Amino acid sequence: MSTSTDLKARKAAAVPNGVGTKGIYVAKAENSELWDVDGRRYVDFAAGIAVLNTGHRHPKIMAAVAEQAHAFTHTCFHVVSYESYVRLAERLNALAPGDFAKKTLFLNSGAEAVENAIKIARYHTKRSAVVAFSGGFHGRTHMTMGLTGKVMPYKRGFGPFPAEVYHAEFPQPYHGVTTEQALADIDRLLHADVDPKAVAAVIIEPVQGEGGFNVAPFEFLRALRRLCDEHGIVLIADEVQTGVARTGKMFSIDHAGVVPDLITLAKGLGGGFPLSAVTGRATIMDAAHPGGLGGTYGGNPISIAAAHAVLDVIESEDLCGRAGRVGQRMRSHLEALAKQLPCIGDVRGLGAMVAFELVKDAKTKEPDADLTASILAHAEQRGLILLSCGTSANVVRLLAPLTIPDAVLEEGLTILSAAVRDAYGRESTRAVA
Repeated sequence: MSTSTDLKARKAAAVPNGVGTKGIYVAKAENSELWDVDGRRYVDFAAGIAVLNTGHRHPKIMAAVAEQAHAFTHTCFHVVSYESYVRLAERLNALAPGDFAKKTLFLNSGAEAVENAIKIARYHTKRSAVVAFSGGFHGRTHMTMGLTGKVMPYKRGFGPFPAEVYHAEFPQPYHGVTTEQALADIDRLLHADVDPKAVAAVIIEPVQGEGGFNVAPFEFLRALRRLCDEHGIVLIADEVQTGVARTGKMFSIDHAGVVPDLITLAKGLGGGFPLSAVTGRATIMDAAHPGGLGGTYGGNPISIAAAHAVLDVIESEDLCGRAGRVGQRMRSHLEALAKQLPCIGDVRGLGAMVAFELVKDAKTKEPDADLTASILAHAEQRGLILLSCGTSANVVRLLAPLTIPDAVLEEGLTILSAAVRDAYGRESTRAVA
């Protein structure tokens, strides 16, 4: 088997530079742990960017996939349909908030789900404008890059972007953007830049992912619902990273008691297999003509089988409850660490979607991207996989599988503390020198 060094060289020669990697090459993985090709073990606090809420290779998911593979692997749902697709749509329709009829469309990726949600909203409303938010992330296709409110590494050099996409402020209490100020910015937008009667949809992540794990205040989400109702706008909750039990509820917007018109799902839904969905009001979902929605691989039977097992595991193992407990342990650990280290400016999150922001000065809150990168490097050296986020690349996010054993969770948190202390000590020494 090739070594990591060999594979890094081969990757550099064969794969475009734009495909960024951490440089870890996996050989095997189980639940919340993985081993690289050199035999080194890692605790996984990334979970494939919140894809593996049910952990690596959950036995029930593997069994469901194997059973489906013995039957058939692909027909294209548009050509020869299958019951499992319909049944999964029925399950998501029942789980999604709202006391009204719903329908579900299956696709491949989160970006594809967002693209289709925008298509559906535009067709339904016969309008074209879309309002998104600063710091939001919705994908890397052209439409979803336009919606995304984070330049690096997603938008730089890839323009021009689609027209009639407008961005409003996202509430960030730590950085002084209150709910009232964010709502005032939307009011400004709808008076100065775009007629609300021309807006097809407002799309929002209830907890921003790439933007820095900023939690939308519940009152802000409720105000958006009222605004959309007033102007006949479709409210889209982008739950690609936040959904499927990650925040302690099936959908993160459930915490606010807000019912969106459309929900986009992906990541955790497939349990490691590519699958996304748009679930929403039947009256809106039915707007498009036959053939206007879909795709060759959308709702692949292998991925559909995996998703059925994911939903079974969430229920049988109470992963929503588990997310709350894992998240609380992460937050308490980080809050204790923040009291000792002034470089940690803020600890935030919802459920098991937890992050901490690194700053150079607690008063000015100047972002410290270098320290953030150093923490990730020190953690990796110690055997912990972490990810960064934030528009200034100064936030460390924790996305451990919800199935992580308590002992492995504690091991990961111990490594995390040591990595933060190592990195902070080294950066502080350099600053003095």
